[in-house]
Amino acid sequence: MGLELYLDLMSQPSRAVYIFAKKNGIPFELRTVEVLKGQHLSKEFLQVNSLHRVPVLKDGDFILTESVAILIYLSIKYQTADYWYPPDLQARARVHEYLGWHADCIRGTFGVSLWTQVMAPLIGAQVPEEKVKRNRAIMDQALQQLEDKFLGDRAFLTGQQLTLADLMALEELMQPVALGYDLFEGRPRLAAWRGRVEAFLGAELCQEAHSPILSILEQAVKKTLPVPPPEAYPNMLLRIAKIP
Repeated sequence: MGLELYLDLMSQPSRAVYIFAKKNGIPFELRTVEVLKGQHLSKEFLQVNSLHRVPVLKDGDFILTESVAILIYLSIKYQTADYWYPPDLQARARVHEYLGWHADCIRGTFGVSLWTQVMAPLIGAQVPEEKVKRNRAIMDQALQQLEDKFLGDRAFLTGQQLTLADLMALEELMQPVALGYDLFEGRPRLAAWRGRVEAFLGAELCQEAHSPILSILEQAVKKTLPVPPPEAYPNMLLRIAKIP
């Protein structure tokens, strides 16, 4: 059995892994795990990842979870172009610097809009308006830090070449954009950065990977999204309760 990737393209980290593998011509078998249908809670998926999370990489008997670890593994095993994960120590350290900050300040923050507008209503829950407003303020602060600390006057987040950092950042920012938040309004440097990243990845690949999330709001309005199974409710309610 060759390389297998367990992904749900509704998931930001899954999209990053999918785009990276496709862009670099890495052969893999796609194992779709539809989180909204509760497939990540199944006994079958439990054998792959006991944490019930995507993405997951399975390379023979070797199983790896967490998107950053997967991206680094793929970049090294398949000897992708150096710019993705630079061999130079200091350049590589800059990528890790961003990814560490990303995990703390971007990952959970920019996914909240999906929970407030789509996930919570699916199970009859509601996120208080003050939490929604607070999250928007936190997003604005993070965007300013993203521009000032990491982008600056460079073409990409860690220098003049695209890296794994840019791919991870783009996929997180796409989530609220798909739900109607214009994160790039009044931020020409950040808008130009997004344009460069998408141009590098290619319009066709971006459309393919982003299509599920770009249509999710319309599906929610039309009530065509699958309703999560009851066994998914406790974890979903816990995630909603943790929104600051």
